Amino acid sequence: MTPEDTAFVTALVKQSGTSFYHGMKILPAPRRDAMYAIYAFCRVVDDIADEEGRDFATKQTELNEWRNRIGALYQGQADGPITRALLTVREDYGVSQEDFLAIIEGMEMDAGEPIIAPSLDELDLYCDRVASAVGRLSVRVFGDASTHAVEVAYALGRGLQLTNILRDVGEDAANGRLYLPRELLQAEGVPLTPDGALASPDLPRVCRQVAEMAEENFARAHAAMARCDATAMRPARLMEASYRPLLGILQNRAFNYAKGRIKLPKWRKLMLAARLFIK
Repeated sequence: MTPEDTAFVTALVKQSGTSFYHGMKILPAPRRDAMYAIYAFCRVVDDIADEEGRDFATKQTELNEWRNRIGALYQGQADGPITRALLTVREDYGVSQEDFLAIIEGMEMDAGEPIIAPSLDELDLYCDRVASAVGRLSVRVFGDASTHAVEVAYALGRGLQLTNILRDVGEDAANGRLYLPRELLQAEGVPLTPDGALASPDLPRVCRQVAEMAEENFARAHAAMARCDATAMRPARLMEASYRPLLGILQNRAFNYAKGRIKLPKWRKLMLAARLFIK
């Protein structure tokens, strides 16, 4: 990875305003830069999927161009700073082509018609593509390619994404989206429309069940981390510690989305990060 390509992906991550930029600083420089390259890829394809005012066919064309770039990457070819950086990631950490393609497929799910009340199976597939696939790439960069690390990626990705979904119910509804599973909504008599679900007094019962799903995945990930290389799992533990408490905050609010979007206080994030350095 050249200094220029490193600077490019680092700047892209920093400009995105994500806490990921600071969170990955706990890694040694080569692993940190590799994670920035993976994030830069995710950011670019996510922006394609989310860009307003463009039709699905146009977005699909651009996502297919990234499929072709990933295919070329595994033939040793790169056409820009992100793919050149990813070429180093592929060579140094043995990350899987299938996981990059899964991420693109997840973005494609968001690029078309808004997702509204998917089935449990569809939701699980979505979580795997947009979160667990990123985790499978990440754990290799963190320094653990064991089956236990893959289990961490599987479960932690789902825990994180389900937490994101619960946190963003109000914002998603405003954008015509509803990621809560159809079966649970139907069982509680909640309308299968974004606005209808948000206004339903029975919505908190659905959210509590999704929170239980997230907690089960966090617990599964936590147990798998204990069987992994402890140093390699520091970033994964930080992500778990940063997101898992959000479930408690949401439950204390009784999943009342009129109160606005929640986030973990900055002081608490700093304490969590400090704990990781002394463990």
